[in-house]
Amino acid sequence: MKILLCPLSDGGYLHPAIAAGRELRRRGHHVSVLGRSTAASVAADAGLPFTAAEDFGGHRAFSATWWGPTGAAQYRATLRVAKETGADLLVTSVLCNGALLAAEALDIPVVVVGLSVHLWDYRAGGDDEPHLGRTRQSRTHDCLRIHAGVREEVGLAGRASRWGDEPLLGDALLLRGDPELEYPGARLPERVRHVGPLSWEPAPDPAEAEAIGDHLARNGKPVVYVHLGRFFEGRSLWPRLNEAFTGGRFQAVVEQGRSTDPRPAAEADILLVRKRWMGPLVDRAGLVLSSGTSAPVLAALLRGRPLALSPNGSEQPLLTGACLRAGVAVHFPNNPAVEASALLESAWRDEGLRARAHALGSRLAATDSAARAADIAERVAGASAAPAAGAPAALPVQAVC
Repeated sequence: MKILLCPLSDGGYLHPAIAAGRELRRRGHHVSVLGRSTAASVAADAGLPFTAAEDFGGHRAFSATWWGPTGAAQYRATLRVAKETGADLLVTSVLCNGALLAAEALDIPVVVVGLSVHLWDYRAGGDDEPHLGRTRQSRTHDCLRIHAGVREEVGLAGRASRWGDEPLLGDALLLRGDPELEYPGARLPERVRHVGPLSWEPAPDPAEAEAIGDHLARNGKPVVYVHLGRFFEGRSLWPRLNEAFTGGRFQAVVEQGRSTDPRPAAEADILLVRKRWMGPLVDRAGLVLSSGTSAPVLAALLRGRPLALSPNGSEQPLLTGACLRAGVAVHFPNNPAVEASALLESAWRDEGLRARAHALGSRLAATDSAARAADIAERVAGASAAPAAGAPAALPVQAVC
């Protein structure tokens, strides 16, 4: 089977798709990657062939920042590359309307790699779920509206969607979290499956990792890993970070990530980095402070690290609420009335918080998520090839719900 990975090229979306793709390649399938040219080195680290979307009219088409306006360009690039490679299956990300519509136009199945929690309406239940941000109904309505707009723009508005009134799910939507992170009593749509974290990242450069380790050792203070996701409306978190890490007990490694305009104070114990990997940095930390995006939350939990979360927009409030319910995180409000250093100290010393994070992380780590994702991909594609020698036996769909 020929499989085209066409997720968003930002690490939080690209790396999980590669985790699934590497397992599918191990099973004997031909797997390649389509994305922004900046993702070429990541695909090379994963040992997968790569095609740059820019060469097919896909400028910005696989950027998480531009996911809405570039849907038509993503459609055209995916359609052309899928035709050229003879793809039998697409694997894409949530929010990739162009890839979903390309699969529909080609009449081939598509698997969607989701986030740690479900973004849209539940099939049933969850009506009393409190909202830190916008409601599920509002998010679902807006995403369907954008999808319909791209559908019209690429000329598919006159035909019925193969996925009925749930076109955002593809043939299967894979959640990378744990059922505990969904709202109690809520029921997911039928095509949504929990598969686990799909954890993979490029190997760190040893010299870079050693230099960071030397810097942290010279400082000597306990380390908090800070991962800032995309910044939406609201106040910058940088005043709070400078307050928390100036003259106090902790130092921070701050991944700039997709945030802009970093403002570390000269006197603050802050090391600003921009890396394609985070695992070795989380390993050095005793606490992870994040805006609440899937990649740092999962990286923290897989290593048994508790979380302090300061959500801003998009899925961040939803995942923050899930982690607060699970007792693996504390809320880190962007409010100067709450002393930042005292909040971090309290979270650091909370053994119950740490134990719950370790328990949930151990459950996630015990899941062979790449195998589960590959099983589902093979199933929706109707593949009948036997697993490679040593591969885990295929699980029934019910067992991965």
